[in-house]
Amino acid sequence: SSVENKRSLFLGRTALRFLPKREPGPQLKPRDAHSPMSLFKMFFSESAVLTLCRNTNAQAAKSRAKGRKYKWTDVGISELYRYIGLVFYISMVKLKSIRDYWRQDSLFSVPFPATVMSRDRYRTISWNLHMSHPGADKENDRKRGTAEHDCLFRVRPLMDTIRLACKTIYHPRRNLAVNERVVACKANTEMTQCMKATPTRWGFKLFVLADSSNGYTVDFAVYTGKNSFPTGHGLSYDAVMSLLDRTVLGSGYHVYMDNFYTSPKLLTDLFALKFGACGTYRDNRKDCPQDAANSLTSKSARGSMRWIRDEHLVFVKWMDAREVSVCSTIHAAQTGDTVQRRVKTQNGWRTKSFPCPAPVIAYNQHMGGVGLSDQLLQYYTAQHKTMKWYRKLFLHFLDIAATNAYIVHKELYGNMSHKEFMEELVVELCDVSQKVKPKFTNVDHVPVPGAGQASDATAGRRICALCKAKSGKRQDTPWKCQACDVHLCVQLKRNCFLDWHKVV
Repeated sequence: SSVENKRSLFLGRTALRFLPKREPGPQLKPRDAHSPMSLFKMFFSESAVLTLCRNTNAQAAKSRAKGRKYKWTDVGISELYRYIGLVFYISMVKLKSIRDYWRQDSLFSVPFPATVMSRDRYRTISWNLHMSHPGADKENDRKRGTAEHDCLFRVRPLMDTIRLACKTIYHPRRNLAVNERVVACKANTEMTQCMKATPTRWGFKLFVLADSSNGYTVDFAVYTGKNSFPTGHGLSYDAVMSLLDRTVLGSGYHVYMDNFYTSPKLLTDLFALKFGACGTYRDNRKDCPQDAANSLTSKSARGSMRWIRDEHLVFVKWMDAREVSVCSTIHAAQTGDTVQRRVKTQNGWRTKSFPCPAPVIAYNQHMGGVGLSDQLLQYYTAQHKTMKWYRKLFLHFLDIAATNAYIVHKELYGNMSHKEFMEELVVELCDVSQKVKPKFTNVDHVPVPGAGQASDATAGRRICALCKAKSGKRQDTPWKCQACDVHLCVQLKRNCFLDWHKVV
């Protein structure tokens, strides 16, 4: 009866009072003047990067012990930040291959990467980048096939740091969205999934919890394949429950999900934990109503609605271009609004209003949180080809950190576009100036001694910039360009000064 429905709705609203653990929004003070790099370092802290350096150096030592022939010096914190800055630069300036970023003999050459580090140094860091210690990897690999084996061992040190930072730096607003995200990867691992319905057929599947208001990634979990110790409620149930931590979030949150996750069991258990939920559902799911006598048909008029209430659960069917089925513990079926649709009439197409129930309106409004998050990640994604599966996830962690840092900066100040934020982040990570140097005339470009009036023939000799960039060889020269302030060879058989200014 209507009295019972009102009573159930009243009890539901009372049980779902919004009581977050912290004030929603960034957990920072705007007056502290947070720069893009300082926000990024809250996700990629110096302690996390130090661990990354140690494991990368250990991996390089292991590779060289196996006979790999390349020059290696241990990477430090500042250099690894510069490396990350170059990764973001490459994501913003698209060229065909990594080698092209260090070319000096083309009209389309870009001079910036060579000023940060050499091509060979960038490549050797990429080859050896490691998030876990190689010795511990070997111990974990021995446990393969047992319950103690960790599929994500190689990424877990950094992944746990990023997840904790995501939950610490920002507290989400009331409306949350749960959905899947795919990181493209064709590596042959037990975690790689084939997803035929997505543009990316092969990759890692991530379950993501996002703030619907801005796309901030609140938490995520990497799917590792079939669980050897299932809870008995199914993958979708476990995925949602693992992402919603009441001790961190608080209570009264509204969670939106698609029909892969929605089930009466999940929504009922979430309600018991004081989380409201709303999502589309499949008719063949266990405990979903299947009353054919009271259902919609293909001939039902647009705007037609049917609903059934089962205590705190309300099941709604609404006819749009096709039937829409939504289950909710938040909304009342009798409430709603109108939506505008273009319909074909005898006099042509015109806009017409149709009644729409509240659960459907709220679902359409808030379910795009993960989609918005994916969209922001793809604008300047760091993803590129790499031989190791765990480096694909490392690049995705970079994307999450940079995008979340941008969202926090926008919440605090709102004075910078996404592109401007990424440009400033690259500048700060690479420790360079964004200002363009003034252009000089050809008259200014003349070779001068690097040491001025020094009497010693060896004084003022520096490494030739072009020899270093092209071949990686050390060639010392006493000459430099007066305008560019760059040391270059001036010899009969090797005139780097002339070659350099053909490009600059």
